[in-house]
Amino acid sequence: MSSESEQEKKRDIRTFLLVVPPAEAFKKQKKPPQEKRVRLKYNPAVKSGSLHVSPELAKELPLKEFAEISVHGKRVRLKVVVDEGVPSGEVWSSSDLKSQGIADNSIVTLRPTD
Repeated sequence: MSSESEQEKKRDIRTFLLVVPPAEAFKKQKKPPQEKRVRLKYNPAVKSGSLHVSPELAKELPLKEFAEISVHGKRVRLKVVVDEGVPSGEVWSSSDLKSQGIADNSIVTLRPTD
């Protein structure tokens, strides 16, 4: 009788393993990141209230019309402009952010907003 109960347990484990997907299936379900830390640089060519980002960064973080940058508890919502000339690890903005307490060449957190 003990051998029958062991066989039943083995069958239950095998059927369970058929239901559990392999580890590779979980790797394919990668979600885009919610935010990214980038370097903010002032650029005189950028209009007030806008933020220039690279196409790679706009694709990586699904940036649409607006984005939010934050640093040290200060949050600013800006209009996104995709610009080929911007390096992928940084964003460009106008110097009017200085009045809001965000300095040139600082590391900011960039996240998409609707």
